[in-house]
Amino acid sequence: MFHLGWFVGSGYGIQSWKGTWSGVGEKEWMKPDLYIDMAKSLERAGFDYMMFEDGLLVPDTYGGSMRTYLKGPLEAPRNDPTALIGILGHHTSRIGLIPTMSTSFYPPFMAARMIATLDHLCDGRAGANLVTSSNHGAAKNFGMEMHYEHDMRYRMAGEWIDLVTQLLESWDEDALVYDKSEGIFADHTKVHHIDFEGEFFKSRGPLNTPPGPQRTPVICQAGGSPAGRDFAAAHADTIVCVPLGLEAMKEYRADISRRMIAHGRDPHDCKVLYLVNPVLADTQGAAEELYEMKWAQRQSDAFLEQALSTMSYFSGIDFSQFDLDEPMPDLTGKVNGHQSSMARYAKDGANKTLRELALGQDVVESIKLVGTPESVAETMGEAMDFVGGDGFLMANDIDRRSVASIADGLVPALRKRGLVRGEYEHEHFKDNLKAF
Repeated sequence: MFHLGWFVGSGYGIQSWKGTWSGVGEKEWMKPDLYIDMAKSLERAGFDYMMFEDGLLVPDTYGGSMRTYLKGPLEAPRNDPTALIGILGHHTSRIGLIPTMSTSFYPPFMAARMIATLDHLCDGRAGANLVTSSNHGAAKNFGMEMHYEHDMRYRMAGEWIDLVTQLLESWDEDALVYDKSEGIFADHTKVHHIDFEGEFFKSRGPLNTPPGPQRTPVICQAGGSPAGRDFAAAHADTIVCVPLGLEAMKEYRADISRRMIAHGRDPHDCKVLYLVNPVLADTQGAAEELYEMKWAQRQSDAFLEQALSTMSYFSGIDFSQFDLDEPMPDLTGKVNGHQSSMARYAKDGANKTLRELALGQDVVESIKLVGTPESVAETMGEAMDFVGGDGFLMANDIDRRSVASIADGLVPALRKRGLVRGEYEHEHFKDNLKAF
């Protein structure tokens, strides 16, 4: 069997607002209703988790302006996903819920307190997707002139998670006494200062919030660069990745396993999920037609501008300055942002113009999945057998129709083949993630 998750692109933001099936999302995107319905559907289908992407700025890299990003909209606006997680936890009972947190900008004490609080609200089903953030604009929102250097950010992140973990463990498991006869709520001898002092962070502790049911909730990470992969191998319970093609997927899993062993960890303790974007229909021909329509819609000036804006956001470099009919420029040593994403662009851009690369790139699809639920389920099973990975993370556009096509169309076909769970094995997120 393998695991299933959903990558909530745009985070707690605007979803499919121009789509035929977007419902009332155009004006009510900031309300929780769509996500509540989605979480219930995915829980019914046995998904391990929903992971909410996030960002901390309105970008202005492309053309030096916010115009493209707010026109799209693209990367903004976004509400804080941690607030939404508490609401979704109240409406569900088993599915894991993961907001994104920046190790560069969230103070460790506040992050530990939020993680513990969410785990209480979700009855042991909270996680945290740790990112180092990449854009200088985000750094400026927090009073900095520019962001930290890429590999330094990951050094900071390693210390950050060490401190957060110590804060979450600063209460012993039996610290809460609840002894009414003696009038003792908590045993002070079982709550400890941690007196942490590192290269980047310092904290006395203890946390003023008892740890949640999981004590240390699920850690998610999208490790792509060498530094990112090593951080993920050292700390993550689940990894989000998008290597292109079966061979690259297999190599990624093998590399993470090697790195985990080097960190003294069992490779089975971290679940690697690959981003995919299934296109489903009642017949293979209808699915192929939908897929072709999807790609045809990308061949426009509006999509080209959006793609170049995304590349600018990922790299921190304004792509409006480059000739679209020349090859992608060599940016070696110039990218302080998403290095793995830009390395993929560079690799896939061989023998292509920048225009061809931007129009033909899909950054949320490891393998092509197009067909009926039955045929796609078969392909997914074969892919996992070859890759040796742990599952898939859906990255489809979000509306109630797309969610239903996965939860009520694809998942039953997967269950018929014994590829995914029929019911949850445990109450807590981390236990379900490690069930197989």
